[in-house]
Amino acid sequence: MNDLKPFLERILELEKPWYIREISLDQESWKIDIYLDFKKGGTFSCPLCEGKDRQQRKAYDTVEKTWRHLNLFQYKAYLHARVPRVACPEHGTHLVHIPWAREGSGFTLLFEAFAMSLIKLMPVAATSQIVDEWDTRLWRIAHAYVDKAVEEQDLSSLTALGVDETSRRKGHCYITAFVDLHEKGAVFVTPGKDASTLEAFKDFLETHGGRAANVKDISMDMSPAFIKGAEEHFPEAEITFDKFHVMKLMNKALDEVRRQEQKGNSALKKSRYLWLKNPENLTEDQKESLRKLGGASSNLKVARAWRIKLALQDVFTYDSNWAPYFLDRWHWWASHSRLDPIVSLAKTIKEHRRGILNYSKSKISNGILEGLNSLFKAAAAKARGYRTLRNAITAYYLVASRLELGLPQLCGVTHTI
Repeated sequence: MNDLKPFLERILELEKPWYIREISLDQESWKIDIYLDFKKGGTFSCPLCEGKDRQQRKAYDTVEKTWRHLNLFQYKAYLHARVPRVACPEHGTHLVHIPWAREGSGFTLLFEAFAMSLIKLMPVAATSQIVDEWDTRLWRIAHAYVDKAVEEQDLSSLTALGVDETSRRKGHCYITAFVDLHEKGAVFVTPGKDASTLEAFKDFLETHGGRAANVKDISMDMSPAFIKGAEEHFPEAEITFDKFHVMKLMNKALDEVRRQEQKGNSALKKSRYLWLKNPENLTEDQKESLRKLGGASSNLKVARAWRIKLALQDVFTYDSNWAPYFLDRWHWWASHSRLDPIVSLAKTIKEHRRGILNYSKSKISNGILEGLNSLFKAAAAKARGYRTLRNAITAYYLVASRLELGLPQLCGVTHTI
């Protein structure tokens, strides 16, 4: 085994004064132990001193530590070393920086890079089975890299913001995500779905290079809590009510009309998606069925509600000169439709008229957020939910952000299971 020392020193990229003192193989436990040491008289710099000309100091004493490394062939590999402490006149006595592992971690940097590459593709529970480690230890790795990347963000250029909430598990507590609509990635995720989430984001923004006054546009749904938070903490921003949310409310009202009418008209059974889907997304058979049920001569209530829906969709295609005119015409039609769900929706639309019309100027929506939420929900479904809120937030960042995690390059190294 000692013949492998020079080879493994090159692979581990060890530099003086570090060297491999001993290698032992335990075939019964399928384990390789690599013992590192530093040459007698070796010197180290204080980890807290800055600058290139840090004074080198001899070891004050040492602390024994162990790290799990990438597997070597079919064997688990562990690095062991007595890590020196140095006494610095300015900062006191501290453990020196070691090049192969992150401070406080029980894994090498390359093991963490491999684990994170898997975690980004599959649930942590599945990753734990592949690498044969407790999932709680892997979550600690993910938290460390994500938390660091979140704190290192520069948000000085953020001017357009998307806000939306999602649940970490069906029927369970919520998290709210904030997305830079220009960069198209989540920049902040926090527990809750009330006005305090906007306050939390403002504080985060202003400690990461941004300013609340620089945020000129915010896209959100019609949540009273979000509206209150935005008006209080981002007074310079124009609120645009997400057109997808508006149309979701429209579809809900339309479907209520269908369900009420279906009770007395069996022809409407199994027709739900004919009315809810956009016409261009229907199959030829569905289009033919829709023509029979909802043609111009149809006196069905749901057909009337469907035409009102199409007119509302058209409002979002006009510029800021024409959108107010067509929204007001739509409101008159909807409010006089004698369809209770549609009349109720018309009242809601009127109350939020300004934010809806802002779309004709800002052209922003939560379409990006809806897509990111879908990615998160798919990941959560594969993981069968997340045990803790912190795990859910970390998972959201991993699937929905553009964070630079600062992982070391694996350089083609593979992990043998």
